Amino acid sequence: MATVQLKNIKKIYPFESGEQRKQRKKSRGQDTDKPKANLQITDQGVVAVQEFNLDIADKEFIVLVGPSGCGKSTTLRMVAGLEEISEGELYIDGKLMNDVAPKDRDIAMVFQNYALYPHMTVYENMAFSLKLRKEKKEVIDKKVREAAEILDITQYLDRKPKALSGGQRQRVAIGRAIVRDPAVFLMDEPLSNLDAKLRNQMRAEIIKLRERINTTFIYVTHDQTEAMTLGDRIVIMRDGYIQQIGTPQEVFNNPRNLFVAGFIGTPQMNFFDGKLTREGDKYFAELGGEKVELSKEKEARLLAKDVQSQDVTLGIRPEHTDLADKGVAAKVDVSEMMGSSVHLHVSAEGKDVIIIVPTTEMAADNFKLGDNVHFTFSGAVAHVFSKEDDKNLEW
Repeated sequence: MATVQLKNIKKIYPFESGEQRKQRKKSRGQDTDKPKANLQITDQGVVAVQEFNLDIADKEFIVLVGPSGCGKSTTLRMVAGLEEISEGELYIDGKLMNDVAPKDRDIAMVFQNYALYPHMTVYENMAFSLKLRKEKKEVIDKKVREAAEILDITQYLDRKPKALSGGQRQRVAIGRAIVRDPAVFLMDEPLSNLDAKLRNQMRAEIIKLRERINTTFIYVTHDQTEAMTLGDRIVIMRDGYIQQIGTPQEVFNNPRNLFVAGFIGTPQMNFFDGKLTREGDKYFAELGGEKVELSKEKEARLLAKDVQSQDVTLGIRPEHTDLADKGVAAKVDVSEMMGSSVHLHVSAEGKDVIIIVPTTEMAADNFKLGDNVHFTFSGAVAHVFSKEDDKNLEW
């Protein structure tokens, strides 16, 4: 349907008076007293997005993910035309879109709060944009009923939004976007208002939907589980900057810096003050008396960059941390039974550490508060980060 290119995109909010700020936030229904986090301030104003470069392929599903205030929703709104682009160029299907009105960009957007018309039925909500286009009645009816069938909401077409659950309302909002047959589908945290069970269900629905409609998706979320399960590629943002772009597996296996390593993965990666030692062409990670040789692939990347011995931040994921008869000493603080595994919270090397132990290996009641245990790790899953700039030394 369409490719999307963002070239050196920047968003700067000029300085404004207190009264202007109150009026703007009031018009958006925002809390006027709530401070904006993670935004940089320059002579020009407040910078929300910096040097954003991304090429999105036709029919690709891209997820922008990051903590609140990182600039992901602002980026999406610039693609939609709801925010002016301060610097840089936006292309949709090869056409420059900076000054094109939102209605002429051939995009459809699904918002966090559904944005349905309460006085209209589901059918009327879904048909509204087509009526504005002056489509024929039979065309409108066909498109609405096809979209309702895809989303399993045919039985609700005569109801009004107040008679629907949160998940059903979100389906209607998605259906309203589908009927337009857009070139680009924008979704701004569409599942954040749903409970955990409904979120899981709707995630699966979006995956199915993606297979049934040939559209380019740009999806914004702060939930890394959504990002990992939905995206062909993930764009991880922080403070307006892109931290890393890659497939879910790439960013999980090869985080480029400490922020990405800590943000992607549940529970988050364990971090230690460790040491990287080079002996000829071999590299070893040292922690608490343990000395583990890194994998051949990791050694090759470190050699290519001529990395020398140094103090590092050593990262090991909870699922890659193994209990052993000997190794790094730890003391049990909390044992959480999670069904298929036990999440063991321990103190080790002055850090709070989580170890995931499959219940097939050991029963949860084997671990008591204050128990002494040991753990080790493989050189294939150890990550070494620079103490100076937090970057992964392999990359």
